[in-house]
Amino acid sequence: MALILVRGENNSKVLNAIADMERHGNLNLITKPKVVDASFADSLVESILNSKLRTKSNVAVAFFVKEDATLSIVQIKKIHPPAHIVVVSEEYDAYNKLYDLLNTAKAFEEYHSNKAKNEGMIDYTIKGKQRHIKNDKLNSYIRK
Repeated sequence: MALILVRGENNSKVLNAIADMERHGNLNLITKPKVVDASFADSLVESILNSKLRTKSNVAVAFFVKEDATLSIVQIKKIHPPAHIVVVSEEYDAYNKLYDLLNTAKAFEEYHSNKAKNEGMIDYTIKGKQRHIKNDKLNSYIRK
């Protein structure tokens, strides 16, 4: 389980970054994204990177994914999201600060997952029963 912080210029860029992580990075969100104060997020990232940021963010969210920190970093490196994504591991002091903040933060209401909730399309030709048709192309973003 990894804690991820996403910083961006506006809500749409943050939403696109989260969607890219789900679709192209094959990361599975465990919790809904929670809103984090942008200046607080900037200071956390500066403490992790030990350097000043070139640009300040206007919107920031944080959430947990099912994958561990190492796999999350590898998957995020494969995509080119429109926002700054930081995987905050437990070895940083910022992890505890952000973890405590997430308990009281409000949910990022604009986010809705687009992952399929079932096994695939439903075959309605069988009377009285629903049978899911396995279709790897339909659910190509779900890894088993």
